[in-house]
Amino acid sequence: MRNRAAIALFSAVAALACFAAPGAYGDETQTDVQISNVSFDGGKNTVVGLYAKTITVSGTFTHPSGVQDADFVLWRGPDGANPYETYADRIVSDQYYSHADCVASSATTSTCSQTISLEPDWKYGGTALTNAHAGTWKVSVQGVANDDSWTHSASYTTTRLQRHSKLTVNAAPEPIAKGKTLTVTGKLSRADWDNLDYRGYTNQPVRLQFRKAGTTAYTTIKTVYTSSTGNLTATVPASEDGYWRWNFAGTTTTPAVNATGDFVDVQ
Repeated sequence: MRNRAAIALFSAVAALACFAAPGAYGDETQTDVQISNVSFDGGKNTVVGLYAKTITVSGTFTHPSGVQDADFVLWRGPDGANPYETYADRIVSDQYYSHADCVASSATTSTCSQTISLEPDWKYGGTALTNAHAGTWKVSVQGVANDDSWTHSASYTTTRLQRHSKLTVNAAPEPIAKGKTLTVTGKLSRADWDNLDYRGYTNQPVRLQFRKAGTTAYTTIKTVYTSSTGNLTATVPASEDGYWRWNFAGTTTTPAVNATGDFVDVQ
């Protein structure tokens, strides 16, 4: 069995209950704690393959009395009234919930950050990352001042959890006579968190692109849809030396990816 790293992601009700008073799940400002510069995984979409990935979420918190604690939680659902009402709205961890670490830059301002470990193959007492978890999540942020006042924003920003993608290409025959038919094949696949392997991404538009030898820019020649197994096939007339590749623009659940160009010598 692989490393049983925690998905210390998204504690359930306790994640917010640590701070929030009853009814405090929506966006609320009970005091003038200021929240800014929140960054989840450096502002990028979070792409996870088949193994554990640790990311960092951070933000700046300001209050006249100073800052004692902060809290970052990811959730999804119809509204902020009860973000953990159903299983589909959360990822469960049975580990003890830990708040962010806050470092003061002045008497009133702190930068608070928290690490989160995501792992599809986590089978110890909790719920592993599954395919259903891919997509857009809301980022709840809460800060607590030294005078115990607080500010909570249930939907401060959003982020995406995505299944790592792969794209291959092969152009044949090589070399090829000018004017003959070149066949370009490939496969688009992505991490399957349910089965812990890579599987074809079906019925997706993928662009076949060409770059002439000695140049740097690719040009789209045609668009082909992947088969039920993620495979791609296209035929084109061979005209000049250059590189062929497939280009996938990505979806909300799967990141964009380019195949490494395959050089074809046209004689």
